Amino acid sequence: MENLSFQNGAVSLHAVAAGPNDGPVVVLLHGFPEFSYGWRQQIEPLAATGFRVVVPDQRGYNLSSKPSGVAAYALAELVSDVIAIADQLGREKIFLAGHDWGAAVAWSAALLHPQRISKLAVLNVPHPSVMRKFLSTRPRQLLRSWYMFFFQLPWLPEIFFSAFNFRIVSRSLLRSSRPGTFSTEDLAQYRAAWSQPGALTGMINWYRALFRARVKFSDNIVRVPTRILWGDRDAFLLAEMARESLRYCTNAELFTFANATHWLQHEEAARVSELLIDFFRS
Repeated sequence: MENLSFQNGAVSLHAVAAGPNDGPVVVLLHGFPEFSYGWRQQIEPLAATGFRVVVPDQRGYNLSSKPSGVAAYALAELVSDVIAIADQLGREKIFLAGHDWGAAVAWSAALLHPQRISKLAVLNVPHPSVMRKFLSTRPRQLLRSWYMFFFQLPWLPEIFFSAFNFRIVSRSLLRSSRPGTFSTEDLAQYRAAWSQPGALTGMINWYRALFRARVKFSDNIVRVPTRILWGDRDAFLLAEMARESLRYCTNAELFTFANATHWLQHEEAARVSELLIDFFRS
């Protein structure tokens, strides 16, 4: 595995990479509260198939820049990081996959820059229009998303998150996943990433920006071939949003995992790798 660095203006993005330099590029985007480590079980299988796999720590996370101010974490800025990576790799088009917040960025990249994305794979996050619709019309989804509103407060979420050596967020990972999904070593890796100076505020600013800087899509239909993978036992997001998202795509398919949770690429690592390889190669 190699360590790479990309620039987007003043923002520096750390990434891990594997696979042949001349292979088709696959960019994997992690979600909250993970970092590039969250895709570790998919990197080698994709690289072994001939893909050039690039997995950034997104801005605000781990070893990447943590710009100050909420505006730096608006979706359009997060998408611009993905395009900057493609540009620096000299690729007109990339394959893009995202989980959780990484999936929200991936959806947005496909809507804002469809000409740059060959294929889109998203794990356990619906199309942005579906998310907005369900937050405003489904009390059950609103309840599941309570933390998004808590994160709007200044400084208190950071204190809450870091208390007792990150106990609350560590426990949340363990409780919302299948038993054995996150090992003691995994949690140690995450704690080290969360301990990076400025990381907690950077990570939480993604949520703060979501409510303050809504991205405008000229067209909310995704016209890039799309594969949605969804763990039905997601504690945070209603499973029916996955099927609803198909209606906002011209060419999409859905694969559901009855016994998987929100942490799909950890729990069903081999199958997720297989579905990504199959999709990006076809």
